[in-house]
Amino acid sequence: MNKVMKNAQHAASTETDTRWASVIARDSEADGRFYYSVKSTGIYCRPSCAARRARPENVSFHMTAEDAEKAGFRPCKRCKPNQPSLVEQYTAIVTKACRLIEESEKTPSLVRLASQVGMSMFHFHRMFKAVTGLTPREYAMAHVGKRIRKKLDNSETVTEAIYDTGYRSNGRFYEISDEVLGMTPSNYRAGGAGTDIRFAVGECSLGSILVAQSERGICSILLGDEPDELARDLQNRFPYANIIGGDVEFEQLVSKVVGFIEAPAIGLDLPLDIRGTAFQQRVWQALREIPSGCTTSYTEIANRIGYPNRVRSVARACAANALAVAIPCHRVVKKDGSLSGYRWGVERKRALLNREAQKHEYSR
Repeated sequence: MNKVMKNAQHAASTETDTRWASVIARDSEADGRFYYSVKSTGIYCRPSCAARRARPENVSFHMTAEDAEKAGFRPCKRCKPNQPSLVEQYTAIVTKACRLIEESEKTPSLVRLASQVGMSMFHFHRMFKAVTGLTPREYAMAHVGKRIRKKLDNSETVTEAIYDTGYRSNGRFYEISDEVLGMTPSNYRAGGAGTDIRFAVGECSLGSILVAQSERGICSILLGDEPDELARDLQNRFPYANIIGGDVEFEQLVSKVVGFIEAPAIGLDLPLDIRGTAFQQRVWQALREIPSGCTTSYTEIANRIGYPNRVRSVARACAANALAVAIPCHRVVKKDGSLSGYRWGVERKRALLNREAQKHEYSR
């Protein structure tokens, strides 16, 4: 085979590789996932490198910077692929800020947090939300919620919980606890007593589906084989709440969720009542950022939220998700691409991914 034919084959192989699309788009989200080298210049780059686009017949892909260097390529002086990327630097800064929030008895102000990480308040606020999906205040409130739940579960009285949590004002405690718990502390201790939750059950191609809504938004989307089992699951989550069957108007809400399951491309624009720890909320926000038709791994999610050593915790957060499809934990797979466990069954997970892949392919 002559050189021209070899180059043509290599170019065709490059252009059909999904990584090439990231290089063309200079996709910063692909940074760290792979690197590409250019035979004609002898250098290797990040996918987001702003250098002039290389010819595809000269491009090769590498899993790590070390692999590229072992193959004889030197790092690009423009994108510096052998140094931490801007995303990695930002993640490290945000991780430090999260630790400061978690270790402080009182929620530190935005000014103090920005000062401690050496950034302007505006830049820090924007970067924190870009990395975690939450504002610093929202992250702090989620962490406070975790502390409040723990104290309410272990204290004999609400008053004792107030002082154990570090508050000296009942009013301030009730204001914050109601915001993060979705109910008063007394109702929380009573398993949601006095809280109204409306629900309805419908059918879709994946079986039975239950949708429940509190005053704050959709609090449960459950999938299963038997409607009665789904109703019991909801009752177990809110053992003393007022579980109210939905009327015809509410059932239209279920139809909207079913429509999203059958046609993911239409999107699901509904207010959600998301209750979880600060860590769970970071995981769930990262899940919501995975585009329809795409998948990611538990390891990638752990890296993205700044906890590379907590892959199992990410998996547990996915399993704790009670908002099927709205928080798309089905889009998380094993590192090798194979399907792992799913709260509502692996076959449903496969069906959702296949449907999203088909819709994505159709829309291209």
